[in-house]
Amino acid sequence: MEKLNLTGSPKTPTIEFNSESGYLLIKGRSIPENSIEFYRPLIEALEAYNDTPQATTKVDISLEYFNTSSSKCILDVFKRLETINSGASEVLINWHYEEEDEDMLEAGEDYQAIINIPFKMIEVEEED
Repeated sequence: MEKLNLTGSPKTPTIEFNSESGYLLIKGRSIPENSIEFYRPLIEALEAYNDTPQATTKVDISLEYFNTSSSKCILDVFKRLETINSGASEVLINWHYEEEDEDMLEAGEDYQAIINIPFKMIEVEEED
């Protein structure tokens, strides 16, 4: 399987998924016009990856903001990761949030309460 690279924009996050190394990055702002269409390639890549996952799958989520429709799609991504985690791969999720950004910390905690994968909350310094 090849790599999935979606370059971020002011409305969409950067998404990098490498099935060979078992690494997923979602970083930036997520307010696309059509969240379902935007996240579909990633969901499909994760479904295909579940057939032959790496022993460990590492996920870094570093979002500065996401809208309501994106939150549903992000939950769908986490549900695919939960399926991968319950199979042959151990999934590690690092939820990065800027210091003082209580909303993003709470969003990560909310996802962690729903999904049966441990999250590591990582506070980062605010970027200028």
